[in-house]
Amino acid sequence: MAKANISPNRATDRTIRTIDRKREQERRKMFLRAKDHAADFAAKLVQRLMDREIIETTSVTAVKEAFEAQLLKIGYLEEFELQMKIAPVRTLAQDPNVVSLYFTQYIVEDLINNPAIQDVFGDDLDIYRAVDSVFRVLRE
Repeated sequence: MAKANISPNRATDRTIRTIDRKREQERRKMFLRAKDHAADFAAKLVQRLMDREIIETTSVTAVKEAFEAQLLKIGYLEEFELQMKIAPVRTLAQDPNVVSLYFTQYIVEDLINNPAIQDVFGDDLDIYRAVDSVFRVLRE
């Protein structure tokens, strides 16, 4: 009877694939939850950013609509687009929430150009912490 050839590389590869598959499933679930509750998350995010004095705006409604549009769109982004967007802020946290990273970079890079935004205050980490305090529930 022949013994099965168990290679450590094969076992390692299988483990890595399992971890990657689990992360991808978690990411898909987070995107679906974000999309399903876009209006609620957008309202909470605007309120949190204003409470922590990170954004100064002339129209809360316009900012809420911009966030809601991004939440509806995030699940349809190509992997490359998503990775390019979060690349500058990927190292902010040890085990970062992808949605929080995306919105941190969106606020820093794109929202600042919105006519309803007067100014954005704080560094990337302050913004990430405020955003993650809203989107942390997506991981549960």
